[in-house]
Amino acid sequence: MDRLEFIQCQMQILSEDVRKRIMHITEVVNAQVSNAMTDEICHLSLLVDKFDGDFHPLAQFLKHYKNELNSHIEKGMGRKLADRCSAAVNTSIQKAQEDIIESLKPLLPSAVQKEYGTALPCKKFDLSYNLNCEKLCSDFQEDIEFRFSFGWTSLVNRYLGAQNARLLLGFAEPVFQVPRPVCTPTTSANPGQTPDSKSQDEIMVTVMSGLASLTSRGSMGVIIVGGMIWRTVGWKLIACSLLAYGSLYVYERLTWTTRAKERAFKKQFVNYAADKLQMIVSITSANCSHQVQKELDNIFTRLCQQVDITQRDLMESINKRSEEIKQLEKVQNQAKLFRNKAVHLENELDHFTKMFLNQDK
Repeated sequence: MDRLEFIQCQMQILSEDVRKRIMHITEVVNAQVSNAMTDEICHLSLLVDKFDGDFHPLAQFLKHYKNELNSHIEKGMGRKLADRCSAAVNTSIQKAQEDIIESLKPLLPSAVQKEYGTALPCKKFDLSYNLNCEKLCSDFQEDIEFRFSFGWTSLVNRYLGAQNARLLLGFAEPVFQVPRPVCTPTTSANPGQTPDSKSQDEIMVTVMSGLASLTSRGSMGVIIVGGMIWRTVGWKLIACSLLAYGSLYVYERLTWTTRAKERAFKKQFVNYAADKLQMIVSITSANCSHQVQKELDNIFTRLCQQVDITQRDLMESINKRSEEIKQLEKVQNQAKLFRNKAVHLENELDHFTKMFLNQDK
């Protein structure tokens, strides 16, 4: 009974220690996976550059290309994360199992202690990262149309940013407000004019006024700026600049090949996928730590089964000994009863002998 109480008390203490140990290991795994995944996201462009698929700018071919690229990223990142984390995780799990075995051995019978270490060999544990890049990047929309690097829109985007560029370009567009003519009953000189013809006339007036305003503003600006540049640098420099500008445009247009479109596609995809993957770093690391916690819990449960068997054997032995003790006590009580009867019979025999046999003599 003392042995059973000792085992139960030690198991409570050991269970608490193991829970703390498992919690510490899962926190370490969480940090390892999080740091490794963050580093791999920073090097995502290198992984994407290694992908060599058949690229074509048509939409039906791009869909297949995206699927293959997502599969390549998922396999590549999974392999790199496994190389960086799996070995350390397996070492931690194996060390934890060995420590648990050493802690549980004193609670087992000596005959079981020799076989206890080999009864549960530590198998290799593989983490499942489950990045699911295809679903993660399903909303990616590429933009592989030609954009001249020294065009007005490209320059504004480059130096002011996309949001400020949209605001600036929006302000640069002229907003025309043409007052509509006020129609009174006295101005209707032509009774044969229908409402449709009136609306067409109003639209025509609006379009012509807008074109006139745009032409006047643009022409005036070009004339002023052109005149200032002409007076300052001369027509030769202007012609050379226009020639160089046009040559650069033609060069970029000619070099905008399928290979260049693929590079632009990969660059856009890397930026998009990096942002999406960064959003699931905490989820992935928590999932990996949960897998490790579950594996360690299973190991501890399997290791405790032998202790449970030992406790059950002790309980059966105690119950058996208790039954034997009860039987012995019963036999002892019966023996006492028989002894008392024997003493009583002996006393009766002595009394009979004294009263009858001695008188005859």
